[in-house]
Amino acid sequence: QEPFVESGGGLVQPGGSLRLSCSRADGGFLDFFAIGWFRQAPGKEREGVSSTQPRNGNERYADFAKGRFTISTSLAGDALYLQMDNLKPGDTAIYYCGAAIFSMNDYLTLDPAEYDEWGRGTQVTVSS
Repeated sequence: QEPFVESGGGLVQPGGSLRLSCSRADGGFLDFFAIGWFRQAPGKEREGVSSTQPRNGNERYADFAKGRFTISTSLAGDALYLQMDNLKPGDTAIYYCGAAIFSMNDYLTLDPAEYDEWGRGTQVTVSS
């Protein structure tokens, strides 16, 4: 059983918005070094979208996400969100929630290889 459950994906027209949610099956996110959103389009490798450190609120965004996507967490630290605005067809992908248990160098990264636990993903399709 995957440790995280994502929801909120769907079909949206270009220029539209979606809000993705991620919850943890057995607790919150405060015991992770970092949590984030990643995506994988057909035929492409998984790539980082945005990540955050639950304990201090640091955030990082991929260049394609800056100005359009916003990552946030619930006050209780038990849910992760991704607000996606002005969606484009190139945003079509399966979006995954991931968590890094610890960091060797205390660096917030978007490299999926540095993340240890994953959800099953939610499909986002941007099409007219």
